[in-house]
Amino acid sequence: MNPVKIGLLGLGTVGGGTATVLKRNAEEIARRAGRGIIVDYVATLEPERADELGLNDLRITQDAFDVVNDPDVSIVVELIGGYSPAKELVLQAIENGKHVVTANKALIAVHGNEIFAKAQEKGVMVAFEAAVAGGIPIIKALREGLAANNIQWLAGIINGTGNFILTEMRDKGRDFDDVLAEAQALGYAEADPTFDVEGIDAAHKLSILSSIAFGIPLQFEKTYTEGISKISRDDVTYASELGYNIKHLGIARRTEAGVEQRVHPTMIPKKRLIANVNGVMNAILVNGDAVGHTLYYGAGAGDEPTASAVVADIIDVVRVLTTDPENRVPHLAFQPDSLADTPILPIETIESAYYLRMCAENHSGVLAEVTKILGEGNISVEAIIQKEPESDQAKQVDIILLTHRVNEGDMNTAIQKIESLDVICGEIMRIRVESLD
Repeated sequence: MNPVKIGLLGLGTVGGGTATVLKRNAEEIARRAGRGIIVDYVATLEPERADELGLNDLRITQDAFDVVNDPDVSIVVELIGGYSPAKELVLQAIENGKHVVTANKALIAVHGNEIFAKAQEKGVMVAFEAAVAGGIPIIKALREGLAANNIQWLAGIINGTGNFILTEMRDKGRDFDDVLAEAQALGYAEADPTFDVEGIDAAHKLSILSSIAFGIPLQFEKTYTEGISKISRDDVTYASELGYNIKHLGIARRTEAGVEQRVHPTMIPKKRLIANVNGVMNAILVNGDAVGHTLYYGAGAGDEPTASAVVADIIDVVRVLTTDPENRVPHLAFQPDSLADTPILPIETIESAYYLRMCAENHSGVLAEVTKILGEGNISVEAIIQKEPESDQAKQVDIILLTHRVNEGDMNTAIQKIESLDVICGEIMRIRVESLD
C-alpha cells in the first residue's frame, strides 16, 4: 500500500518536533497505522530550518497555500498558530477534500464550529488532540475513553507558564514580576505574556474541553477569564497557612441551570494531587458519574511532547482514510445534530468558597464591621487570620478571611460594601476556593 503523504505548515517548535518524530519513528508508526506516513511538502518562511532538521530532500515552499492545494497531499498538518491565515488555510484544505491535523487551540476555540461544519459537509476529519495540554491525550480520553460517562465536572492546570510562576512564588517566596521575567528568559512566556498570565490561553483550551465533555457548541467568548497578575507572594503564603496551594485553573461544571465555564486563580487543598502539580507541567482532573475521578498529567508544551499528540492524530486519520465518514468519532464527541443548547452560566451565578485579603486600619472594631456585613449577606466565615502589625506604630494590617460556599453575586455585593468602609484601604483581593471532591 502506498504511503500517505502529508503537508506540513510551519517548522517552528512543534512543526520541527513533528517532522523529527515522524522521521525517527517511521517504522513503528507504519506498523501502527498500517501503511507508511511521509512528510512530502513543507511550508516555512525559513527554508534554512528544513536543512537544520535534515529535511532538505523534501519539497519546500514559503507559500502555505501551495501545500494546501497540492493534489498529492492527503493530510494537511497546520502548525502555524493564531487565527489568520490558519483559518483560511484549514478551510481551503477542507474544501479540497483533505483531512486536517492541528495544534491550534485559538483556531479551534474561536472558529471550530465553522470548521467542523465544513469538514462534516466535505466528509473529512479535523483532528486537534495537540491543541489542549500538549502531549496529554485528554481529548481522546474525554471523547472516547470516557464515552460511557456523564461528565460532571473537570478542572485543569492547562497553562504551563502560569503554573511555573505560581510554583516559583510558593517555593521560593518570589514576586510575580520577578518570576515572569525569568519565564520569559527561559522561553516559557512570550515577550507579550498576556495570553498566558491573563488566562486567555487557558480559556481557549477550556472551551474545547467543556464542549467535548458536555456536548455543547464551542463558546470561547462566554468563558469567564481572570489572570494571575494580581496574585502576591503574601497571598501564596497565607493560602499555605490555611492549608491550600494556589493554582490557575480552568473549571467546567455541569449544573441543573447550565454549564460553568471559568478560568481563574483557585485555592485547592494541599492534599489534592492536582494541587501538587508543579513547574510547567499540566494536569486535568475529570469527574464522571461511572468512573469517578481520573487525573491526566504530563508535559503541556514542548516540541516532542506536543509532536506526540500531533503524530497520534495523523495515525488516527490514516487509519480511517477509507472508512465511512458517518462512522467516525465525532469532532466534539457527540453527533453534530445532538449538540445541546445548554447555556453557559455567567460568573455571578456560580457558587464557591472564597479567600479574602484586605488591608485595614489598625484599631479595634474593624473585624466586627467586616463580619457584620458578611453576616448580613448570609456569608459564613470558616477561618480568620489577622496579622500582627509590624510595629506598635503600624497604621495598617492585613486581615485574611476564608468563607464557606456562597453565591458569587452575593459575595460581590458584600465586597463592595466592605470596600466602602473608611477603615478598609483599597481593593479587596478575592480568590475562589474549590475542594474538588
